[in-house]
Amino acid sequence: MINLVKPLMPGSTIGIVGGGQLGRMMTLSAKKMGFRVGVLDPVENCPTAQLADWHIVAAYDDILALEEMARRSDVITYEFENVSVEALNAILPLCHVPQGTDLLAITQDRLLEKSFLEANNIVIAPYSTIISPTDIQDAIESIGYPCVLKTTRGGYDGKGQYVLKGTKDLAPSMNLLRGGTCELEAWIPFEKELSIIVAGNGEEYTTFPVVENIHRNNILHETIAPANVPSYVEQEVKRIAKVIAESLNLCGVLAIEMFLTETGAIYVNELAPRPHNSGHYSIEACDFSQFDAHIRGIAGWPLGEVHLLHDAVMVNILGEHLEQSYQEIAKKPQWQFHYYGKELAKTGRKMGHITIVTNDVEETLSEIKQTKIWD
Repeated sequence: MINLVKPLMPGSTIGIVGGGQLGRMMTLSAKKMGFRVGVLDPVENCPTAQLADWHIVAAYDDILALEEMARRSDVITYEFENVSVEALNAILPLCHVPQGTDLLAITQDRLLEKSFLEANNIVIAPYSTIISPTDIQDAIESIGYPCVLKTTRGGYDGKGQYVLKGTKDLAPSMNLLRGGTCELEAWIPFEKELSIIVAGNGEEYTTFPVVENIHRNNILHETIAPANVPSYVEQEVKRIAKVIAESLNLCGVLAIEMFLTETGAIYVNELAPRPHNSGHYSIEACDFSQFDAHIRGIAGWPLGEVHLLHDAVMVNILGEHLEQSYQEIAKKPQWQFHYYGKELAKTGRKMGHITIVTNDVEETLSEIKQTKIWD
């Protein structure tokens, strides 16, 4: 059943926990639909606060601050998964949180996430729970090399994980165990990394196109929409997305990252309970963006079928690319430049992205490479 008694009407207020670029782009969509927006974030002048109607400067787990947000909002959403489940649970009696906290809890813990996926007959990489160093050797005997040791909590853009290619990697991997329980996962020899955005309002669900992702140093570099995959792969990815969304009574959007092997096998790697970097292309390339779908979903609005209007390539602008990217603004009139308003540019930090709608993906990839910004 849909969580809202009736759809949220324009003029209502949406509170966003988290003030980064995802909240900023949520705000743009919410404003377009006539909503007011408030944000809770510890950073003054964070990207979302630059566009929101009001800003509560506080930590994400500050229950008093969350209670204030609840009093000032009609619904509350979150823009990333490192929000305190306990703190959100504390304000559920005060304000509607359409996404709920079960999904948040599942995606904050890799072991819970894997258990959830297995319970829904979703294929994942073989794995073992690692509590002590002696567990690793036992797990490797069944999983083999190469494999990946991952912390069960935290971890983003490749943090909190270590690839083991042989016995020489055992000792350095032990640092992760100092932080608590880990999981050891088989390395999947993938041909392509795929992802899909699925949106829901609690009773109906819709999927975005299947896309291909290219990572560098564990950070998303480029997204190609649509992915160049056989139709049976596309249909299976969309089926998996719908199964997951329906089992969660999803409100808002969920990103699902997957591996595609040379033999056509699909393994789900990770879930993200919010808009995702690999969905940014949808702002220009689809009739509804992932941010539009998220706002519609949490507001209880109907969700129609999403159509890809143009093929597209999205490329991330990290801190080390920022200054050079400015030089392309005057040279590339067809490129769509998005900058997030972050005050400090750091190496590896996402500062913006560029989306290029195209009739020739390979030509566009070559054009991006020729700028030498991302060399």
